[in-house]
Amino acid sequence: MKSLEFIMAAQNKHVVFDVVGTCVSYDAFYEAIESRIGEKLRASSIGSRLFGYAWMEAGEREYTYLSLSGHYVKFFDVFRSIFYRTLWQAGIQNPRSFANDEDREFLLASYRTLKPRLGIAECFSRLRAAGFTVWALTAGDTPRVAGYLAEGGVDLPADNFVSCDTIGIGKPEPSAYQYILKKFDPEGLETWFAAAHMWDAAAARRCGFKGAWVSVWEKETCADIFGEMDVVANDLVSLADGIISASAAK
Repeated sequence: MKSLEFIMAAQNKHVVFDVVGTCVSYDAFYEAIESRIGEKLRASSIGSRLFGYAWMEAGEREYTYLSLSGHYVKFFDVFRSIFYRTLWQAGIQNPRSFANDEDREFLLASYRTLKPRLGIAECFSRLRAAGFTVWALTAGDTPRVAGYLAEGGVDLPADNFVSCDTIGIGKPEPSAYQYILKKFDPEGLETWFAAAHMWDAAAARRCGFKGAWVSVWEKETCADIFGEMDVVANDLVSLADGIISASAAK
C-alpha cells in the first residue's frame, strides 16, 4: 500500500490558467463594437474586429509598460483611457466627434460580459480528475474576471484565483509568475501554465513552469520568437489531455 507521503507528493500538481482570452472568449466585446459603431467604422474602411483587437492589444501594452516602469495601473483603467487614442491611430481624424463617452462606456460594459469558452468546464474537470489543482493568474480585476467563470457555471475557488492587481505587478514580469509559484509546496512539485497568449505561456515557462498553449485565440504559435511549448492544442479539452499525457510520461 502506498504511503500517505507518496500520495500527497503525487498530487502536488498544479495548472495555472490565464483567464481572459484563454478561458473566456472576446466574442461579446467584438459583437458590441459591431452593433454600436461597426457601420461608422466600415464607412472609414476600418473593420470592427480589427479595431477591437488594436484597442485591446494597445491596452495590454500600455498596462505592461506602466507596470515595468514601476507605476502599476489596473488594466481596465488603461483600457478606458486609450479609447480615443486608438480611434485616432485607426485613422479617425476627429475621434471625439466620431464617438463619445457613452459609446466608450457601452463597449467597456460589454467587456464585463465575456463568456467562457467551449470546453473550459470539461478541461478543468479532466485536469482535476488526473490529480491537478487548477488556478488562475490574471491581469484583470478579481470580481470581473472571476465573474466571467462563475456566470458561465465554471467552478474555480476564490482561494485559487490570483489577480495582478493584488500584487501590483503585471504579467509578463517574472515576479508575477514567481508570486504564484511560491504558493506551492516544492516537494514533488509539477507546475504548468496554460494560456492562449504565447507571450504569457512563454514567460511563465522561463520562470519554471511547463508551458501549454491553446490556439483558440492567436492561431499561430510564432515559435520562432517565443520558443517551443511543452503542449500545444487546438481546443481546451485537448489541452487538458495533452497536459495529462505529458505528466504521465515524465
